[in-house]
Amino acid sequence: MYHYNPATALEEISEDAILPNPVHVRDMMLRQHLTPERSLELNRLFVEYQKFFGEAQKLGKQILKDLATG
Repeated sequence: MYHYNPATALEEISEDAILPNPVHVRDMMLRQHLTPERSLELNRLFVEYQKFFGEAQKLGKQILKDLATG
């Protein structure tokens, strides 16, 4: 645990993600036996999830970099 140390938090950001990595979510989706309709529906949601996951990670890294450098 980083105990509010931004430099340590920046190092651990990939390890301590609360949301599952999109790659793992995609694997979970591929292992299910989905109907074509359900597959399309979940894929649309997945694309949004992937986009927002990346954006949140990018913003988090920028905030931690700024805090770490003072």
